[in-house]
Amino acid sequence: MISTYIFIAFLVVAIATLFRTRKNYNLKIEFGKWILKPILILIIGIVISLINPFSLERVDAGHIGLKVNLTGDERGVSDYTYKTGWVVFNNWTEKLYEFPTFQQHIDYSIQTVITKGGFSADIKPSFNYALVANTVGDMFQNLRLPIKEVEQGWLKTAIVGSVNDVANKWAVDSIFNHRELFESSIIIECNKRISKWFTVSQLRTNITPPPALQSAIEAKTKALQEVQVAENQKQVAVAEAFRKIAIARGDSAQMVIEAAGEAEAIKRKQLTLSNMYIEYMKIQKWDGKNPTTVLGKEGSTIISVK
Repeated sequence: MISTYIFIAFLVVAIATLFRTRKNYNLKIEFGKWILKPILILIIGIVISLINPFSLERVDAGHIGLKVNLTGDERGVSDYTYKTGWVVFNNWTEKLYEFPTFQQHIDYSIQTVITKGGFSADIKPSFNYALVANTVGDMFQNLRLPIKEVEQGWLKTAIVGSVNDVANKWAVDSIFNHRELFESSIIIECNKRISKWFTVSQLRTNITPPPALQSAIEAKTKALQEVQVAENQKQVAVAEAFRKIAIARGDSAQMVIEAAGEAEAIKRKQLTLSNMYIEYMKIQKWDGKNPTTVLGKEGSTIISVK
């Protein structure tokens, strides 16, 4: 940008010189002399613009600018300074890097990790990260890379390594049955490794098992579901049996009570009956007619009565 400004400044001077000296020359005869000086000024401006070592750049809001001295002997970086806003620097001996201070989101490509027991699984990690602002300079001195290259290099290795190391401690079916806890463990492990320069949050492994293992997990899950259904049915059957037993006991109790009542009634009737009362009941029920055949008490002939 500074080179552009320099060129514009020399162009303005050349044009001003052209108009200022116009009256000093006869344009028909001395046209070459009149235009020579402005052209020289313009050429000098172009040359200076091309070889100018200085640049002017703006560090955007939400970023930290790191102006690095490239002539040092400590990993090629002798010192650095934090910058914001417009920054002037020498391209030959300095370089300006920008690092975001707000959260960034990353989606990595598919990677393979090994779970406990030697089973492999595919992951496609996605997460948010933020730089620790006051350690950006230290990170650059150690890695000497802009942030996008750090994302795809050092940070990627740390994230995938954390996932792999945590997965080595988890059985594959436990990973899918307790995925939230599994991924929380990975976040803790990641932040242990990268907390010097980064913080990671909202990590999702998007882990998927191999097809054969997926079938086994589905079969096991189905079996567990069937066991749960059977257990529920058992509990329903037991409850229904208890209900029927309770009803039967109630019915039995009612029958016992009724039978006891009837027995008591018969007993009381028996106590109140007498021979005289029985004869009285016979008389009450007799219709006044004698039997058509009468057999004597000790006789053996039949007498017909008309």
